[in-house]
Amino acid sequence: MKRTILILAALTIGLGAWAQKFAYVDTEYILKKIPSYKAAQEQLDKLSEQYQKEIEEKYAEVDKMYKDYQTEKVLLTEEMKKKREDEIIARERQVKELQMKYFGRDGLLFKKREELVKPIQDQVFNAIKEIAVEGGYAVIFDAAASPNMIYTNPRFDKSEEVLQRLGFK
Repeated sequence: MKRTILILAALTIGLGAWAQKFAYVDTEYILKKIPSYKAAQEQLDKLSEQYQKEIEEKYAEVDKMYKDYQTEKVLLTEEMKKKREDEIIARERQVKELQMKYFGRDGLLFKKREELVKPIQDQVFNAIKEIAVEGGYAVIFDAAASPNMIYTNPRFDKSEEVLQRLGFK
């Protein structure tokens, strides 16, 4: 009896899912076709390189301080050694804080990305949402973000439709 109920439940769920309309988009493809997104990415890449270069320079200074300390260590008193060690530790801490300020979870690069890229992503999302509502789709998958999509029929790819809705060809 349990087995029959389970089979009937599976068939009911299966038939219900079968009646749903599904489609997919490739957001990576869509975003690459939007010039303002490309410009934003280039700006973010330049900013990231600039921040990374500054961090590397500061770490090189810390490394030089440490090497100088190692060279002069035999000539220093215990008090001077302690003072130099504290300076090196403090400088390294400052560099790590700067690194977090630039690249951390709420860092400057993240905020700049939010400022430049999020509005574009929101436009894409809204266009996808409109297509889903108008087309009666229950689900629209993102082929770029879902590596477990083994096969996709190009007939159900709505990426070009999203680009057209956004005003790009």
